[in-house]
Amino acid sequence: MDSLVTVDWLKNHLNDSDLVILDASASDIISGNVPELDTVKIVGARVFDLKNDFSDTTSLYPNTLLSPEDFELACQSLGINKTSKIIVYDNLGVYWSPRVWWLFKAMGHVNIAVLDGGLPEWLAEGFPVEVKKFKVLHKGDFKASLNNKMIVGFLDVLENTKSEDAVLIDARSSGRFSGSVPEPRKDLRGGCIPNSINIPYQSILNEGKYKPISELKTIFKELKQEERPLVFSCGSGVTACILLLASELVGTKNKKSVYDGSWTEWAQKVL
Repeated sequence: MDSLVTVDWLKNHLNDSDLVILDASASDIISGNVPELDTVKIVGARVFDLKNDFSDTTSLYPNTLLSPEDFELACQSLGINKTSKIIVYDNLGVYWSPRVWWLFKAMGHVNIAVLDGGLPEWLAEGFPVEVKKFKVLHKGDFKASLNNKMIVGFLDVLENTKSEDAVLIDARSSGRFSGSVPEPRKDLRGGCIPNSINIPYQSILNEGKYKPISELKTIFKELKQEERPLVFSCGSGVTACILLLASELVGTKNKKSVYDGSWTEWAQKVL
């Protein structure tokens, strides 16, 4: 299974054994994107609460990665198994879902894909949906094994500002990256991490779907010539994963990771 699938693919595989569909939709006040499709889900989908169940709510920073033990338990409570074939989507087209894709990859589960276009595309094709409601699920046997190479921390990024061993790529808008536009989080200063480059996540999407591979290759052309590892960052580690998935789609072979604290952490620690 590829890392990105179409709504037609999912419609044709709804009855596959071990298929698990995850609805990662959430209210996104920070970015200004306000989802309208918050009461329905793809038929058979399970609600994946990224903010409350799959992020460390005790952290000082939003969307922080859970421990492998807590991630494992949360997945088991959703009935996810070691053999599950997972499709994840959200109601903004492509926004939250790549973060979930990356989470599972980082936790050692590779059989997962993002639904291109998400719920809006599914509805546009007239495919079946149902009202969201609580459902008791049988406990799964999912096991997590953290791949530390897929995540970097503050000290790693701080060192990289001097060594430049890796290419640090920021997915925020050009205005936020330059500091000419204020950060959406109150009292958080603007600007960027030294020696980072900017590829706004909006530049690789078109109406909630990934742009064609040919266009993505143009955007990532210079990076494909790099041999250094790629580290993706943004405001809080979500849209960074949109870029990471795009770099996978165009076939970059570099080692890839996410700076989980992203600009929210950096801006508070480096004044």
